[in-house]
Amino acid sequence: QVQLVESGGGLVQAGGSLRLSCAASGRTFSAYAMAWFRQAPGKEREFVAALAWNGYDTNYADSVKGRFTISRDSAKNTLYLQMNSLRPEDAAVYYCAADQWGAGSGHPSDYDYWGQGTQVTVSS
Repeated sequence: QVQLVESGGGLVQAGGSLRLSCAASGRTFSAYAMAWFRQAPGKEREFVAALAWNGYDTNYADSVKGRFTISRDSAKNTLYLQMNSLRPEDAAVYYCAADQWGAGSGHPSDYDYWGQGTQVTVSS
């Protein structure tokens, strides 16, 4: 069992930056692919970024490439999402997810564990 707790969301102006964190506990962090998804009101959950279990291979949605960076600190069992040049369309609840021995898929169904989410609001 893996427990995931997101933090770092908030209100930011368009063009600004935020860094989300996801603290993991319960199992060996390094054995899991980790990902960020987001869901805006009235929309389906969408993939944002993923990091394979090896800690090197990354996968990004086209909409965030060049603006967002996913990383992890295995010593702290924490996943990060650095978000720069934020746009109003980035506003959503952001969720982190874990997939044991995963390659960094962009499909929500591949992930077994989910956090409760953190709200990101971007004002124009």
